[in-house]
Amino acid sequence: MPTDQSIQPIIKTAIAVSDLCFAWDSGATVLDRCTLSVPQGEFWMLLGTNGSGKSTLLRLLAGLLKPQSGAMQISDRIGFVFQNPDHQLVLPTVGADVAFGLVSENLSYRQTQQRVEESLQAVNLIQMIRRPIYALSGGQKQRVAIAGAIARHAEVLLLDEPTALLDGENQNDLVASVRDLVKQKNLTALWVTHRLNELNYADGAFLLEQGKVIDHGDPMRLKQVLLERG
Repeated sequence: MPTDQSIQPIIKTAIAVSDLCFAWDSGATVLDRCTLSVPQGEFWMLLGTNGSGKSTLLRLLAGLLKPQSGAMQISDRIGFVFQNPDHQLVLPTVGADVAFGLVSENLSYRQTQQRVEESLQAVNLIQMIRRPIYALSGGQKQRVAIAGAIARHAEVLLLDEPTALLDGENQNDLVASVRDLVKQKNLTALWVTHRLNELNYADGAFLLEQGKVIDHGDPMRLKQVLLERG
């Protein structure tokens, strides 16, 4: 009989991509047999230079684009967070915007309000439930976008450079908040970034180059690789 030490836990894959290919109508190849997998309940980052295919991959995973070939699978409901939150916040107040994403679920008023309050509590914005969207900082707007995903019970978060328009303090606050949400709620997150300091919060990372994953694994090792490249 095997000992307890020899029994390995079963790790569920939340995001699986295999030999994914995508090219624009012009013929320009963006992804070339891209392959990766993200374990359920972990926070992984996607690195690479401009044009390496990071944002395109996220849009394929979110169903905003269709690949030419290859396979992809996401095991749970998706929440997508854009680089610019103004592109996805559509109603005038925080609470109304989070509730807007629940319209298709035919919930009662009480159920909707409970979902909205719980999701805003999770991102530390419950006190701003009636605040106008225009009065929020960039970091607060990104938290509202994340709250909208949580309210819809998204279990996989796809975040496309969500700190790109934020200052240093708000950058750190947002990445730390997402890390905490992943661990507290057993979510899975794939986060596109150029900022190497954000790797300090990740469970793992992928490095894309010319549409392929050329390296992956420990984020501190990849951080060192990129620092040595200059």
